[in-house]
Amino acid sequence: MIDDMKTIRLILLGILFSFSYQVNAQFVAKVEVKEHIEGLCDSTEVYALFPGFTGQEEAKCTVTEDSMRSAIEQLEFLQANPKFKGEGMAQFIVNCKGEVVKCDIDNSSGDTEFDRQIVELLKTYTQWQPGKLNDKKVDSIQFVSFKVAKGKVKPR
Repeated sequence: MIDDMKTIRLILLGILFSFSYQVNAQFVAKVEVKEHIEGLCDSTEVYALFPGFTGQEEAKCTVTEDSMRSAIEQLEFLQANPKFKGEGMAQFIVNCKGEVVKCDIDNSSGDTEFDRQIVELLKTYTQWQPGKLNDKKVDSIQFVSFKVAKGKVKPR
C-alpha cells in the first residue's frame, strides 16, 4: 500500500512538472532535393519556411505584388486570350545568396503556353532576399499563386 502511494505521488509530481515545464518546439520543413540543382548553397539544407514560426523568414522578391500582377496581365497569352480563366502556382528555389536557381509550375493553370510564359516572366525576377532560419541565410522554396479571370490577375 505504501509503495502504491509513492508511485501515485511520483506520477502526480511528474504530471505537475510536465504542466509547468514549457517546451519550446519549432516546426521546420526540410525539402528533399532529388536532382542536382546548379547554384544551391547546400542541397541537403533546403527549407520550406513559414513566417508564423519563430526564427523563420521566407525568401522575398523585391518586385511588388502589384508590379508582378501587372506584368502577368501584359503577357502575350493574356493579350491574345482576354477571356482566359485559370489559376495556378509557381514554385521557386531561392539560394542563400538570394538567387533564383529553379522556377517551374507546381499547379498548372490549365494552359501549358500560359504556364510557360508565367515561368519565363518569373525567371526575370532575379533580386530576392534569401530565406532565413534562425538568422542564417538558407536555400528555400517559395510559392507564388495566381488566379486569372477575364485576362485580369486577381489577388489570392
